[in-house]
Amino acid sequence: MKMPVMDGLQATHALRALPGFERLPVLALTANAFDDDRAACLAEGMNDFVSKPVEPLALYATLAKWLRDDAR
Repeated sequence: MKMPVMDGLQATHALRALPGFERLPVLALTANAFDDDRAACLAEGMNDFVSKPVEPLALYATLAKWLRDDAR
């Protein structure tokens, strides 16, 4: 979520505005794990949310969920 130049919300907004990127899976990876943070990410168009500290199995399951062809 925290990146130089723009944050994850701004990046998602910019991606969603590009032709052909409307269905691109976008996942938040952040230490901001409150319900309001999750809601803001989903409201901006992210598909899912993974909080830190990352649980490897939960991360893998979330990635697998959105990388399947039928999830998009």
